[in-house]
Amino acid sequence: MIDLLLRNSSRGDLAVTAGRFVQYSGQIPREEIDLGGRLVTPPLVEPHIHLDAVLTVGQPRPNISGSLFEGIAIWADRVRDLTVEDVKNRVRQVLRWQLAHGVQYVRSHVDVCDPDLLALRALVELREEARGLIDLQLVAFPQQGILSFDNGPDLMRKAVELGADVIGAIPHYELTREDCVESVKFAMALAQEHGLRVDIHCDETDDEHSRFVETMAAETIRRGMSGLVTASHTTAMHSYNAAYASRLITNIARAGLHMVTNPLDNAVLQGRFDQGPIRRGHTRVKQLLEAGVNVAIGHDSVMDPWYPLGTADPLQAAFVLAHLGHMSGDTELRTLMDMITVAPAAALGVADYGLRDNGPADLVVFDATSEAEALRLQRPRFLVLRAGRVVAGSRPARSFIRWHGEEQEINFQPL
Repeated sequence: MIDLLLRNSSRGDLAVTAGRFVQYSGQIPREEIDLGGRLVTPPLVEPHIHLDAVLTVGQPRPNISGSLFEGIAIWADRVRDLTVEDVKNRVRQVLRWQLAHGVQYVRSHVDVCDPDLLALRALVELREEARGLIDLQLVAFPQQGILSFDNGPDLMRKAVELGADVIGAIPHYELTREDCVESVKFAMALAQEHGLRVDIHCDETDDEHSRFVETMAAETIRRGMSGLVTASHTTAMHSYNAAYASRLITNIARAGLHMVTNPLDNAVLQGRFDQGPIRRGHTRVKQLLEAGVNVAIGHDSVMDPWYPLGTADPLQAAFVLAHLGHMSGDTELRTLMDMITVAPAAALGVADYGLRDNGPADLVVFDATSEAEALRLQRPRFLVLRAGRVVAGSRPARSFIRWHGEEQEINFQPL
């Protein structure tokens, strides 16, 4: 007996039994849903967000300049008022938003520059609460630096003991270049010691002298950690000279690094010292892709000191990259969808993922018929399945106008 039959999807008819996809050979299903040719993808995957900071915009004060470093200073003040319940209430709300968008896997960086590690404790509890709907990976993220913050290395070790899944760092924020390099080596060694993955905020600056992703690549090669390491942001790469960038990208590919670009935040945080032309604020996405590097898109922030906007929808971040990254070509629009599904799934090491026979019946149905249309329309998701169960959905809105007294429906489709 088929539990659920999804008819007329972009991938044909999809049959589900016991929470997994099965071949359909005409059996009568217990439930049937006609998707009307709508686009179906695997679950969306969020590879880079700061859940501990969500929904804190304006607390304790607004970010007047809109800059990265004013945001860090504001967050340092807000951390003093954190409680476990405060974090859980805010994060729980955003997790609901993510599920509504079809996000089922999330990697969240969690600030561990707090002697009590309150945010990490809260998110460890929420990781269990969300299990079965959204799988959470937690990164021990030293927002104020590892070597530049009191007892930074000890707090990182304590974060591992509390249950952090991934080791982070922020080398460009350390006090000296030597500390920057050492912080990367510390993070890689700690991860290797405990069998964990690495995800480092690296070179998130316009400074062309910030070159610590090369240290990440070298350490990954030397330690045999290919496929386990992610470099996030790397916006300084847009300022490197072409010869250095080419050599660096070759070594990133050799190391098997995953890369995450965050077009929403970095479009507004970078280029703040430029008078014109103003740099776009993301890494060399197209060159990395051409070199065979796995590149994913992150949302980064949701209404926090760094980014006052957002609804936690990866599709919105992909839409922005289509413009800022010159990725509006036909195949590039399809690539953007891969960058919020299969690419981040690989970066997170999600094992049982993808639409296939006997695969998990986890999917997203867009209220659109193609990747390009989904990006263009930015509509709420039509249906979200987890283990064959409907966990989110929407009722498509009906828009109309009155044209010289005659009511006409508007669906934003070409003639």
